[in-house]
Amino acid sequence: MTLGLVWPALLGLLLAGYFVLAGLDYGVQMLTPRLGRDDRERRALLNAFGPFFLGNEVWLVAASGVLFGAFPFLEGRLLSGMYFLFTAILAGIVVGNAAVQLRSRHRGAAARRLWDGLIFLGGLVPAVGWGLVAGRILAGVPLDARNAFSLGPADLLDPFVLLCGATTAAVFLAHGAAFLAWRTDGEPGARAARAGRRGLLVAAAAAAAVLVTGSLSSARHALVHPWPAFVAGAALVIALLAGAALLRAGRTGPALAATSCAAALPVVALGAGLRPFALVSSSAPGTGLRLADAMAEASTLRLLAGFAAVMVPLMLLAQVWNWWMFRDRTGRTPTYL
Repeated sequence: MTLGLVWPALLGLLLAGYFVLAGLDYGVQMLTPRLGRDDRERRALLNAFGPFFLGNEVWLVAASGVLFGAFPFLEGRLLSGMYFLFTAILAGIVVGNAAVQLRSRHRGAAARRLWDGLIFLGGLVPAVGWGLVAGRILAGVPLDARNAFSLGPADLLDPFVLLCGATTAAVFLAHGAAFLAWRTDGEPGARAARAGRRGLLVAAAAAAAVLVTGSLSSARHALVHPWPAFVAGAALVIALLAGAALLRAGRTGPALAATSCAAALPVVALGAGLRPFALVSSSAPGTGLRLADAMAEASTLRLLAGFAAVMVPLMLLAQVWNWWMFRDRTGRTPTYL
């Protein structure tokens, strides 16, 4: 396998891992103020992901490192073209992380309500933001002669793009509910399972709406390979429905596995639909910035490969170790938040 295939595959793997792991964080953050009936329950729900949530963000850091190092010509165009979107996502992540950690430092009811609101926003903003990013890339971006672009508000008001944002929010929320159902005992766990079943059905309907809207809009013409992307979208709907059925049967572990697949499938749809392009033009379908042109020189890629060969396995081992060490359900491990 050549470096030209290894680096896109590695970037896709890291992004998929980020969507799976951080996606459940965002889902828990959106659900906690609603599912927790009192302060004790809200703390218990937050402690369900307490040992993991900062470690899960490492996948975004690793993906950003690969993007900056191996795809410098893509990184510059993405950050400049979607500057306000990435700024909003980053702000949401920072605010959410700070609110999760600071909530229990204040005993006043008003202060905790404020932190609960910020925790919710810290989950919602990245969840919607990443969907808008994925939807806009799938539908194409307004590339100029230098393969650069700059999005305006009108570019995000496309029905297909808005539906993508709503779908990722619904998928992450349902994914977080499945995690809480698997991780917590008693009434909070049962409440999370009920919320997860409803959320998964809503997410499946939203994903189906994305497929219908995409096939009828200009997004279909912007894709280089529409059918593989459509298959990935159909698999997303199936995974969500399977997760709902598994939660109804009380099989929370397999349900979490199904929602994990659903959280990763948007990345698969992007890779399958755009290859061999990194960005496609919304005004001239079939043209755009190719992955080969977005990558660094071969000498740089070989140098980076040495670092990746060491760091990526270490990151995977650390993640597995962390989940294994804190594998017990909430209530059997120390309180963190």
